[in-house]
Amino acid sequence: MMLKPTRMMLALIAVAAAPVFAQNVATVNGKAIPASKVDQVVKQVVAQGQQPDSPQLREMIKKDLIGREVLIQEADKQGFGTKAEVKAAIENARQSIIINAMLADYLKKNPVKEADMKAEYDKYKSAMGEKEYHSRHILVGTEQEAKDIIAKLKNGGKFEELAKVSKDGSANNGGDLGWMTPGKLVKPFADAMVALKNGEITQTPVKTEFGFHVIKMEESRAVKLPSFEEVKGQINEAMQQRKIAALREELMAKAKIQ
Repeated sequence: MMLKPTRMMLALIAVAAAPVFAQNVATVNGKAIPASKVDQVVKQVVAQGQQPDSPQLREMIKKDLIGREVLIQEADKQGFGTKAEVKAAIENARQSIIINAMLADYLKKNPVKEADMKAEYDKYKSAMGEKEYHSRHILVGTEQEAKDIIAKLKNGGKFEELAKVSKDGSANNGGDLGWMTPGKLVKPFADAMVALKNGEITQTPVKTEFGFHVIKMEESRAVKLPSFEEVKGQINEAMQQRKIAALREELMAKAKIQ
């Protein structure tokens, strides 16, 4: 004897079946778009800090996935996936994704140590020095030209006017180099600059790889460096890139390259 299903039995059947239907958010020409795909994109968007998880975000992602599915089906129908240039682009993307995943795992297993970042920061501080300097210069090609400029300055010539002959871009603003730390300058120039007092001019030409300089000191002040915490992220990123470069060189050295 077959029993007629009651409302309670139908409700239980509906509840049991619901998770199956919920696994897909839509179907496009028979092709299902799984809910897990929406979850994956939502997770990425939230992780990047673009938007919080919300029904509106999920609906927007769902519509985007449906649109992409419509387009990929049409592209496949027209045979774009078989074109040589498309296959090459897909292979390049595949390699990039796999390599990036491997490198991310390598950095996770070999993180930059706090002590190493602090040592790098201290090295940076030492290179920057305790003071920064506001100077001007006139850059010429020969030592004699520089000597002639120094003679003109001693006879009352204006530095800003004479700087118009300088070989670099500072000629347009009176030789002004702005504020700089010695660590950012080539050593002969930096050594001559820091030896000057405010208002003084080098009495002999300063030779560097760029030519001959006449330098004038405007003023100096204590360096205001960012704290370790402020630049910690940048230091970490730079040191991660060095780790990756070292790994690449190590693997290339082991590889049989013909």
